[in-house]
Amino acid sequence: MLMIRTIVRPEKVHDVMQGLLDAGYPAVTKISVVGRGKQRGLRVGDVVYDELPKEMLFVVVNDSDKDFVIRAILDNAKTGEGKFGDGKIFVSAVEEVYTISSGTKESESLLAAKEA
Repeated sequence: MLMIRTIVRPEKVHDVMQGLLDAGYPAVTKISVVGRGKQRGLRVGDVVYDELPKEMLFVVVNDSDKDFVIRAILDNAKTGEGKFGDGKIFVSAVEEVYTISSGTKESESLLAAKEA
């Protein structure tokens, strides 16, 4: 299993979440965050805003679904060609998943069945 974390502009979060839902991935965790990228914030006149609001979305998927989910995020988060600040996608391995209410350890096949 993989965890896909993406940081997107606040105005694109609804589009990304709807795109994931439409693609068959309704389970998403959302957190409001602040940060800056390579451009080191935003300058407006003499004022520099170096902590810009963003949203972080977490999705856990089977390894085989990675490219499909990443494409759904890219298609819905992008604001324009070559535009800075659209965000990032991070992919990392998930070793184990447990359901708190039952205490059971989930496998990739159980995760796939719950998404269906």
